[in-house]
Amino acid sequence: MARADRPAVTEPAPADGPPGGESARRAVEAVWRIESARIVGALTRYTGDFELAEDVAQEALAEALVSWARDGAPANPVGWLLATARRRAIDGFRRRSARDERYARLAGRLAEGEAATGALQPPERTDELPWDPDRVDDDVLALMFIACHPVLSAEARVALTLRVVAGLSSEEIARAFLVPVPTVQARITRAKKTIGAAGVPFELPPADERRTRLGAVLSVLYVIFTEGSTATSGDDLLRTDLAREAVRLARMLAALLPREPEVHGLLALFELTAARFPARTGPDGEPVLLEDQDRRRWDRSAIRRGRAALDRAAAAGRGLGPYGLQAAIAACHALAPSVAETDWERVVLLYEALGRVAPSPVVELNRAVAVAMASGPQPALDLVDDLAATGRLAGSHLLPTVRAELLSRLGRTPEARAELDLAVRLCANARERAVLLRKAAALADGDEEIRG
Repeated sequence: MARADRPAVTEPAPADGPPGGESARRAVEAVWRIESARIVGALTRYTGDFELAEDVAQEALAEALVSWARDGAPANPVGWLLATARRRAIDGFRRRSARDERYARLAGRLAEGEAATGALQPPERTDELPWDPDRVDDDVLALMFIACHPVLSAEARVALTLRVVAGLSSEEIARAFLVPVPTVQARITRAKKTIGAAGVPFELPPADERRTRLGAVLSVLYVIFTEGSTATSGDDLLRTDLAREAVRLARMLAALLPREPEVHGLLALFELTAARFPARTGPDGEPVLLEDQDRRRWDRSAIRRGRAALDRAAAAGRGLGPYGLQAAIAACHALAPSVAETDWERVVLLYEALGRVAPSPVVELNRAVAVAMASGPQPALDLVDDLAATGRLAGSHLLPTVRAELLSRLGRTPEARAELDLAVRLCANARERAVLLRKAAALADGDEEIRG
């Protein structure tokens, strides 16, 4: 059967299509977005082939667009998709080899109760489930671990997770990361072939490997959310749809792994950060700095969910991990009435702890910002200058942005303007760049007033 990328289920129906085409498209899109992980997971368990499972699932979606527009959506849409995809898988095996041992195993599994797994369920079996409810959680977890397998590149893990676990189309992924659709399709195709070539089994990792492998899953979700909360490039600061998808996947993972504190720490970080989204941009999409945000617009329900998840992470008694520590920092901001009333001393301590368990130049830069708020700009500038000397943030607009702010607070305006000019040249996000240009203009106006 063909391995080419299937048409996106979110493509609008042609104008001259069947009358129910738009309704069918919405129904297919909704079912896939909610149930894609369970569908692909169940199909992978049935076929033993991850690539085949994703392909036949996409073929079933394409068939549903036509069939549901003509006949209406079935009473059990998930069962319909599974049955159609399984028949497609059988047809593919038959075409390749009627005597193939693998086909024989698959046909044996489907032969039992074959009539009851079709699109039209007989009256006597209307209660049949499309998958084994005792296996569904393991299916979804296994699918997450496969999509984030170490044999894949970081970009491939993100693309594959969004495609098969989150249910996003290639077009949606491409829009989210501002890359061409063929690039996303190629990443997904290569990822599936790599998994097949590496012989990655569809199963949960052994217990002794699970926590290590879990880190890769959490990292992928973190990358997705981070890109959604502060886009690295393009014309928008926020890509809320992408961030919300990461939140949904983190909630799913927390429900599947309730005893893993870092899963709850990651979810807490997402909830507490997303709570500020309503106040982070103005009417025209322009960024609103933390000190200027209307905190009444913050999502209090998300803050409560985030604090509850953070409490669950802390209750494990192992000490907060990297994501839990970041969530604790986000909680300091979420609970403070204003920037001035934030517990900056605690934020500094949390960043110091984070720097020990997950050292990075960005953590050091953020710690310097917290030090500036707690102790003044000069000790913070000393930290930033030490960081700049290492060259670890060369090419990033973040370091000159922070350095410009500290220099400005110290009255060293010409140096601050030079740093802002550098930050503008390095910043790839149009909205952030506009903020930097306004800051540079304000410094220039202030300098003119002083000279005048």
